[in-house]
Amino acid sequence: MTAGIAAEPRRADLQHEQRQVRVTAMTWQAEGVLSLVLADPDGGELRPWEPGAHIDLLLGNGLERQYSLCGDPADTTTWTVAVLAEPASRGGSAWIHRTLRPGDVLTARGPRNNFPLADASRYLFIAGGIGITPILPMVHAVARTGGAPWRLLYGGRRRDSMAFLPAIERFGDNALVRPEDETGLLDLAAALDWAEPGGVVYCCGPEALITAVEAACRARGIALRVERFAAKALDSSAEPGAFQVDCRRSGVTIEVGSDQSIVDAVEAAGLGPRYSCLDGVCGTCETAVLEGEPEHRDSILSQDERDAGDTMMICVSRSRSGRLVLDL
Repeated sequence: MTAGIAAEPRRADLQHEQRQVRVTAMTWQAEGVLSLVLADPDGGELRPWEPGAHIDLLLGNGLERQYSLCGDPADTTTWTVAVLAEPASRGGSAWIHRTLRPGDVLTARGPRNNFPLADASRYLFIAGGIGITPILPMVHAVARTGGAPWRLLYGGRRRDSMAFLPAIERFGDNALVRPEDETGLLDLAAALDWAEPGGVVYCCGPEALITAVEAACRARGIALRVERFAAKALDSSAEPGAFQVDCRRSGVTIEVGSDQSIVDAVEAAGLGPRYSCLDGVCGTCETAVLEGEPEHRDSILSQDERDAGDTMMICVSRSRSGRLVLDL
């Protein structure tokens, strides 16, 4: 992921345009994991994407959810996503599993990519459960080039709950499939031994896995990029204070109260900000920072991007300075 620039948001408006997509196929990829193949209703081409990208789906029950693209980026006529039936679903996955059917039409936005695949001398991919979805196109891309060495460590509770196993097992010894009921917890130490020196680790999965990988990579000084499907825990001891936001393009100055998000305050002023997840995980609300010091609370930006302070997620992040100037 590259840092944004002060003059404009790093994601083009085109990435937020809505389009209709028809569900052309629904397939069980594992126990509780259903893949959807989406196509243009009129047979046209869809927007291109690269490994790590996701789309927003506006569901028929009024909810909006983000799903990683897990098909082939070379296919310009379909997008594929996979949806886990969450036991504690807030309504998104439950609606897809119980109500959505082939032939139905949905509204989609994107693709956007907060988790891009960068050049590296070697790659270690670590996936847990449904976290395989953004990782799978990365593995295919690296394997297809035949350049840098790579390895995939893929864990899940049971083999029958792990999606896309036939495709993954075709990679042979490069893909280490480790169901917990057969092999126990993932051996992160051995995997990271292989990644050194000079490797880059890409990880997606449950928060416990990501936290463990973050700690292990930090201790070894290994470069790590992660994708979270849920917001990471924040330090709740910090008291949020009020601050001022100068919306430069709109010429409006807004007071953001201690009990408000920037999105709430901007929307109350009638400016219509873009947002979706409201948890700091999807990147829809990313906004360029022209002046001031953001207090980053998202689960997307890298430490380098946070230090640069050029961009922020206004759904959850706040301000360390009394005033922020944003490109709004």
